Amino acid sequence: MYLLAATGVSYGSSGSSGSSGVRPHMAPKPVIAVPCDRRIVAPHPFHMVGEKYVAALTDASDALPLLVPVLPDRISADAVLDQVDGVLLTGSPSDIEPHHYTDEPGHPEASRDPHRDALNLPLARRTLERGIPLFAICRGFQELNVSLGGTLHQKLSLLGGDIQHKENPDEPVEQQYAASHDLHIEPGGLLAGLLGGKTEIRVNSLHGQGVRELAPGLDVEARAPDGLIEAYTVTGAAAFALAVQWHPEWQVLDNEDSTALFRAFGDACRERQATRASKGAA
Repeated sequence: MYLLAATGVSYGSSGSSGSSGVRPHMAPKPVIAVPCDRRIVAPHPFHMVGEKYVAALTDASDALPLLVPVLPDRISADAVLDQVDGVLLTGSPSDIEPHHYTDEPGHPEASRDPHRDALNLPLARRTLERGIPLFAICRGFQELNVSLGGTLHQKLSLLGGDIQHKENPDEPVEQQYAASHDLHIEPGGLLAGLLGGKTEIRVNSLHGQGVRELAPGLDVEARAPDGLIEAYTVTGAAAFALAVQWHPEWQVLDNEDSTALFRAFGDACRERQATRASKGAA
């Protein structure tokens, strides 16, 4: 008899001998919710996610992505969380609508996705409240901060400084996603632990916005040389809860640091899966 510890389910060999050639079933992969963007494509609304995110989950986290349409009037945060072992909040070309964190008017040229805001902001809070692993990247990094009461710089380019955090869209995509600045990692934190105690790495940078005020209950894990917060964790979180401003999903298996982050997230989701399975079998 074969025991799959990840699920608590036993599989036998249908009463036949070991020479029957019957093999145990593969353990199911943890299911990770990936909320979509809502975009208009000539002229219909589509719900979509960049392939690089779901590829990173399958390749480095060894997980099954579940794409979640952003239909906040029809799908609640808890309805999503009841079905999954983790949540990945992705990057996006769109910005969070500024009324969620400031009284300042928004920039008219900014791209918006109010449907995503309406689902992801409460989803981020409920994911933490229910102790479900959460990994937030780029826009997701900003969503988690805003959902907990933090604020954003609407346009980093207006601040000046030596670092250009926004990519040049005229460059080839490989160059856009290439490492562009150093990252100073706080010693003793979750990120430092996941990266083997490193205090500095190189990361890519493709974001026009950034954290202005960090929400209460969040701990800085890393900064860019100009002081901008690039990673944080949630104080006392019951499960994996990491947010990063750069894009570790890009060619994830070609970068050992990126692989380490997605692998750790996948491991946390497997722990959640095992807990859910044991409760179901009780």
